[in-house]
Amino acid sequence: MSLAGKVVLVTGGGRDIGKACAIDLAKQGANIVITYLASSKSAERAVSEIESLGQSALALQADLTVQADVDRIVQSTLERFGLLNALVHVSGGLIGRVNIDEMSDEHWNSVIDVNLKSLFMMSRACIPHMKPGSSIVTFASQAGRDGGGPGAVAYATAKGAVMTFTRGLAKELGPDIRVNSVCPGMINTDFHNTFTQDNVRKNVAGATCLKREGESIEVAKLVTFLVSDDASYMTGNCIDINGGLLFS
Repeated sequence: MSLAGKVVLVTGGGRDIGKACAIDLAKQGANIVITYLASSKSAERAVSEIESLGQSALALQADLTVQADVDRIVQSTLERFGLLNALVHVSGGLIGRVNIDEMSDEHWNSVIDVNLKSLFMMSRACIPHMKPGSSIVTFASQAGRDGGGPGAVAYATAKGAVMTFTRGLAKELGPDIRVNSVCPGMINTDFHNTFTQDNVRKNVAGATCLKREGESIEVAKLVTFLVSDDASYMTGNCIDINGGLLFS
């Protein structure tokens, strides 16, 4: 599953799943561009680890809901490496748990923008520079299938839209560019450290077939496969990785 000579842009690659993706892709020979919003120290550590593997890496701060930042990221990637073979769009987030009767327009728009608009903008900016054989991996969520937990209706809606976007884009870009989505369940990340109570995490983990939470590296290995030519006949797929908590 060699990615030697490939250039992969990993948005949200400064921490947790995104960071694990960046490092695992580098282990297969890819050069990596990481974007981050606030996790600068973790992003720089990821760059150092990638460079210790013998690959080149670049970490860039950006707000991917801002067109100028999106354009700058793509231009910087091309200036540094001269090509772009894959986009792995991990950026997104819950922002906060808010029930619909308490939800402001601003909260709704922010959640949709950070999860869906950012993907649209990054895809639109990257696609003109991606040659046949390239790949896009989007990030949805189990929430996009089951509606999410309390206060997550905006997030679940956005992630459901990410899955539809993935399917539509796969049709539009085939046969030249493959597009697939990853739908994580309960993964041990800062997302759940911030937004999910410990007793809920324990109960959810216990309800999986594997009786535990997943780890970022387990998601990253799926992403690496989807980026690689080993997944050459896969496009338009929304792939669950949740320990058997939900079968779709």
